[in-house]
Amino acid sequence: MQQYIEFFTQNPILSLVWVGILAALIMSIVKQKTAGYKEITPAETTQLMNREDGIVVDIRSKDEFKGGHIAGAVHILPSEIKEEKFGELEKSKATPIIVVCKTGQTAQESANLLNKAGFENVNLLKNGLVSWNEANMPLVRGKKK
Repeated sequence: MQQYIEFFTQNPILSLVWVGILAALIMSIVKQKTAGYKEITPAETTQLMNREDGIVVDIRSKDEFKGGHIAGAVHILPSEIKEEKFGELEKSKATPIIVVCKTGQTAQESANLLNKAGFENVNLLKNGLVSWNEANMPLVRGKKK
């Protein structure tokens, strides 16, 4: 124990960095456990879509959506989710929902809002379309018909 105290007193900056990383790790674990959604992989996404008629909700901008999106994805902006304007999604509160953005970061808030709005099975594509592309999964180009 004396060695640890000596290390911390001789290396205050390194000690603070270590404490910061530990605190961030603990906060991340707590956030995951209390989130209203589950993070899933591209393979799990396709399983939900194919086996349970999961609905992909793409929250990127219109131009990004037109540039390439998952087949069958519904385009809803984060601002519409905040205003609880779910459109055709309103009828699917018991259906698995997969929220997608470019990297998986901006979709977290939207996924939580959908859960709070009463959607029972909200999921988040981990690392967003970046992970989808890395898994060599197909994208549809252009506007959804």
